[in-house]
Amino acid sequence: MDIGYRIDLWVEQKVIIEIKAVESIHNIYIAQLITYLKISDSKLGLLINFNVPLFKDGVKCVVNNL
Repeated sequence: MDIGYRIDLWVEQKVIIEIKAVESIHNIYIAQLITYLKISDSKLGLLINFNVPLFKDGVKCVVNNL
């Protein structure tokens, strides 16, 4: 998307993956992902935080209710 936003990964133009390495997931990161979903007309997004001991604890699924 050439409008000033930078999606980390966009898989098959269907799933957006936003990658972070932060202490905790804040609402601003979720809002950022929702914005990407709306702009791209994608339905599913994954917010992945790699700064956790267990990978499963760092994954948050976000669905855009088009």
